[in-house]
Amino acid sequence: MTLLVNDPADFADESLAGFAAAHPDEVRAVHGGVVRASATPEGQVATVLGGGTGHYPAFAGWVGPGFAHGAACGNVFSSPSASQICSVARAAHNGGGVVLGFGNYAGDVLHFGQAAEQLRAEGVDVRVLAVTDDVASGPAHDTARRRGVAGDLPVLKVLGAAAEAGHTLDEVHRLGLRANAATRSLGVAFGGCTLPGAERPLFTVDGGRMGVGLGIHGEPGIEQRPLPTADEVADLLVDGILAERGAAAGAVDGSDRVALVLNGLGATKYEELYVVHRRVADRLSSEGLSVIAPVVDEQVTSLGMAGLSLTLMFLDPELERLWAAPAVTPAFRRGHLPPRPPRTDDPTESRSTPPVVPGDGPSRELGARIASALGTVRDTVAAHERRLGELDAVAGDGDHGIGMRRGSEAALSAAEHAVGLGAGARTVLARAGAAWSERAGGTSGALWGAALTAFGSALGDSGGADRARVAAGARAAVDSVVRLGGARPGDKTLVDAAVPFADRLESEAGGPGLARAWAAAAEAARLAAEATASIPARLGRARAHGDNSLGTPDPGAVSLALVLTALTPHLGQENH
Repeated sequence: MTLLVNDPADFADESLAGFAAAHPDEVRAVHGGVVRASATPEGQVATVLGGGTGHYPAFAGWVGPGFAHGAACGNVFSSPSASQICSVARAAHNGGGVVLGFGNYAGDVLHFGQAAEQLRAEGVDVRVLAVTDDVASGPAHDTARRRGVAGDLPVLKVLGAAAEAGHTLDEVHRLGLRANAATRSLGVAFGGCTLPGAERPLFTVDGGRMGVGLGIHGEPGIEQRPLPTADEVADLLVDGILAERGAAAGAVDGSDRVALVLNGLGATKYEELYVVHRRVADRLSSEGLSVIAPVVDEQVTSLGMAGLSLTLMFLDPELERLWAAPAVTPAFRRGHLPPRPPRTDDPTESRSTPPVVPGDGPSRELGARIASALGTVRDTVAAHERRLGELDAVAGDGDHGIGMRRGSEAALSAAEHAVGLGAGARTVLARAGAAWSERAGGTSGALWGAALTAFGSALGDSGGADRARVAAGARAAVDSVVRLGGARPGDKTLVDAAVPFADRLESEAGGPGLARAWAAAAEAARLAAEATASIPARLGRARAHGDNSLGTPDPGAVSLALVLTALTPHLGQENH
């Protein structure tokens, strides 16, 4: 249970601020995360890590010489936004290019990918590495579908050490890819974690049982088994990983030497971990494996989850040197590095927002109406926040209601500010979309941000909005969601409600009134959202628990339908 909370919506921000205040000689806070307080040598590759809050020490606790140059920190169990990642990367970069490292979750892939595109457009050379170590989350023949769990630590440590050693950007990236291919993890849970402000855990495990194959965002295991002894847990973890020994060791041309991370998830503490490690060490020795620089610690947690995971990375001589190399960070220390001079610049200058170009009269009026509509969106989301979280907790991490509320609140504030500066519809929606994406985080935040931005691009900053322009805007918004998220109808995502909405709105756009057409399209979205209850989840975090979601509609589709229905009164006065 997360007990020490003020406003749950501020938990991630307040946690990051407290972390930076506790380590002023090691990190500096910037928009979206932290960077090293020490200077980075000119031309050194910058490694920028990131993910959601709730996993400390991952990721901010790994910032320091020998490891990361910066960490982008999202909301609880949600990806940082593209703008946050860009801010941290700009502050960390010192001429050598940037490698972005993160766990393989849909929101992280989307946001870090967007950030990489933006940074490249600014002239920064960027590589991307998604960690895919969790054997429970995807088949052995398709490891690219697997999520990143505690394997984040050894893989991203190799990245940081390679940069510290002076390797080129391509070499750092190559070594990170090789480390990832050689890394496998498996975990078990004895109880779920509770999001800040929530009354119940995201999942429960019956007494005397455990979940096998947990996720670090509060996802339950893929199966439950009777709770065994500590030695039997150790055997299960070792056997589960060594079942793929051939493929993992083959990634480094065969190896009998491994890095080991036995990781506590928040509530399972050190004495218990050491009991399990005793058996793990014996088992690995009997298998002819030598353990190099083992880590038995809490390094990738899940708030207060009861559970643990085992990670093995098979080593060749190069990876072994990088794994064992010194690192000095707030939460991971190995060996010794000479003191570094402090930064003398202001890293907070890495964020900039272009000025507002005023729209014409009709577009400014439309922008004001859009801001009013976003107030309705905020109120609708707030009224249904708890239900949306409960729907999401069935096969996900339960944060959809919180994320939608945070996103809609930020979008409204940004829109009202833009209206006050004379912005037209396009700029109002672009500012609202960027704020939604940044504040909400996660896949949902990125997709809502992209949708609002695309809708605004279709409307422009001149003229009003007739039925055809609104229908075109809706289609552009849906197309952006499909393109960026990769989902199609039938995948049990918000796309299942979005596509029928856009189709119906286009077919009704030539009718007697926009409000009537919108109402019919919103009803199509509502029915489609309800129908997702009969579909197993196929994408994102819920994929590994897809059958668990049968009988429950997709929270993203439900929230979209609720918002579209609530907006119908705002469409009663279209401009011709």
